[in-house]
Parts: sequence; C-alpha cells; structure tokens
Amino acid sequence: MKALILCGLCLLVGGCAQRLNIPERTVPIPEHAWHLEKNIVYSPADWPELLHADLYLPDSGGPHAVVLTVHGGGWTGRTRADMEGIAETLADSGFAVMNIEYRFAPEYPFPAQLHDLQLAIHWLHDNAARLHIDPDRVAGFGYSSGAHLVSLLALVAAEGGSLDARYGGPDTRLDAVVSGGTPSDLRKFKSGKLVEQFLGGTLAEVPERYAAASPVTHITPSAPPFFLYHGMDDDLVPVDQATDFQADLAAAGVPTEMMLLRWRGHISTFLTGDNAVDAAIQFLYRTLSMTKPSGPLRSAR
Repeated sequence: MKALILCGLCLLVGGCAQRLNIPERTVPIPEHAWHLEKNIVYSPADWPELLHADLYLPDSGGPHAVVLTVHGGGWTGRTRADMEGIAETLADSGFAVMNIEYRFAPEYPFPAQLHDLQLAIHWLHDNAARLHIDPDRVAGFGYSSGAHLVSLLALVAAEGGSLDARYGGPDTRLDAVVSGGTPSDLRKFKSGKLVEQFLGGTLAEVPERYAAASPVTHITPSAPPFFLYHGMDDDLVPVDQATDFQADLAAAGVPTEMMLLRWRGHISTFLTGDNAVDAAIQFLYRTLSMTKPSGPLRSAR
C-alpha cells in the first residue's frame, strides 16, 4: 500500500525518473504558431499501399528542423493518431513534424516498414523547399515498435544503407533520434507472435532476419545522437533492451542520453511520460542547434 501511495504521488508531480547523462532542463521552450496539413499522401503511385502523413508546419519563415514521428503497435496495428500529442508538443516547440502511417505485418513483413520510413525521409528531402524545412536537421521520434523503426532507420543509414540500398542510403540519415520503449535486439525480445509475424518466422527459422532487424547490430561510430527513455517496470519490452542499447551505443562513441522512469510499465510510460518528452525536446534543441528559445516549457498533452 505504501508503495502504491508513493507511486501515485510521483505520478501527480510528474517525477519518478532516474536520469543518466541528462543535463538540467535550463533551456525554456517557447510556444510557436503552426498549422496542420492532414492526410498528405507521401507514397508514389506504384507503392504497394497508399500511405498518409499529417504535417505540422511552423508559421514562421524557416528553414525549420523537422521531426519524423512514428507510432507503435507491435508492427501490426494502431494509427498515427497515437503520436498526435507528441507531434503537437514538437510543433509548439518550433519543429516541423511529419507524423506518418506505415504498412503492417503480417501482410507486409520486414523490411517493408523500414522502406516506408526511408520513403518518408526521401519525401521530406524532395519537398524541403516548399515546406520550409532544413534537410540537414532531421530527427526521428518513436515509441515502442515505432522507436524500433526510427532507431533502425537511423543506424542503417549511418552504416551506409547496406540493409537495402534501393530505398536507403545516406539521404535517409537522421541527425538525432528519440526512442522510447525500444525493442533494440529482437534476438532476445520475447514477444511471441508479434515478432514472428513481423519477421516471417521464429528465431530458429530465420536467425539472419532477426539480426538484420535488430538496431543493435547496425551500430557504428557514425550513428547520430540518441535519447532513450524507458519504464523500469516495463514487462512488455524489458528495460535491458534500453540499458544494453545505450551501453552499446556509448561503447561505439555515439552520444547518448537516457531517462529511466520508475514504477512505469510500457503503456504508462507512453501515457504519463511528459517529463521524458520534455527532456527529449531539450535534447533535440541542443542536438539540432535550435536558436534562442525562450518562454515556458511545453509538455505533451
């Protein structure tokens, strides 16, 4: 009972976080004006499925740093509406945002989802001038399977796009990654049918596919900076998926920051992780060289 009371108090004050390498939040963030363009088609006519995105575009001149947001759902479901609160917070903070949908397993197994993200980055580059965004300041922000996908996108591109050069390559690089509740090593991720549907078989049947789809196997010193956050009581994606990932990134010399949220599971970290989102936005401000922010700190709705 005492533990439950303490947890409730912590949730009320938005605390209960263990931080690793997180500077104090000394940079306030202003609220910016922006407008929303919904249901933009970002896939070409010959793509296997029509794919849509919502664009959150600052009303000021630019060029603006842009964040690609990617929802979770075990690679098999959910919608980009899950990321609307985070996308709005990023837009309030002065970023352009592309909040995307992507194809689902098992109808479209890996690497279809990675190709969709790569396509979205190419689309941003192709439309950068019209949207007043800076193609040299592109970040990814995902949670759960969405975090897995943005992490894989960034690491494969930094590696040279060798996983699939037809869609990847240097043009799909990211300059920063925010990754929450991340399945980083699918070879030790015990999620039953979800991963099997995503990868088209068991670990014993397609071990090379499990390795190729695991962000940890693509880490190189040229990877972009990462901000990781994770619930310490996450029983869906165990916390060692984050701590081991952070250790491997750091061992390669990749700048990393991490926030571990006490007494939070997988879903509660996403739903009540406003303090982690705030810290992530500060990370993006520093990493993407946002200029002269001022005003109150914004929190995810």
